[in-house]
Amino acid sequence: MSHFSVEDVMVREERITGLVLNWKAVGMANLHVDPLAVNSRYVIDSTGHDAQVTNIVVRKLKGKLNTQSGALEGEKSMWASRGEEAILANTIEVYPCLYVAGMAANAVVGGYRMGPVFGGMLLSGQKVAQLILNR
Repeated sequence: MSHFSVEDVMVREERITGLVLNWKAVGMANLHVDPLAVNSRYVIDSTGHDAQVTNIVVRKLKGKLNTQSGALEGEKSMWASRGEEAILANTIEVYPCLYVAGMAANAVVGGYRMGPVFGGMLLSGQKVAQLILNR
């Protein structure tokens, strides 16, 4: 379990430049603590089925994504073998300097949900790292 929550993204000139984070305990205790702003040249949304970072971009920036419809496609129902097959193709840059990997990739681009099959998850992480290194 992560001890941080993503509250927002940082943006400059129509590109993602970091994340706004806070301790999960702050939200759970309903405390008023200023979040942490963390700069980054690239952000990877690997928040799983919820694709939390990409959802923030769509909701707050009205961002047009690099998907078939330009919107968040949504995850399809479970079909593990198809989800596993699609996850590498779905590991892409979806908004300037925002990449999706793992189940967030299938959720954003519209792939099937996967069961307890994790080879594709590891390969997705490897692919997103290579995409960023190649920039």
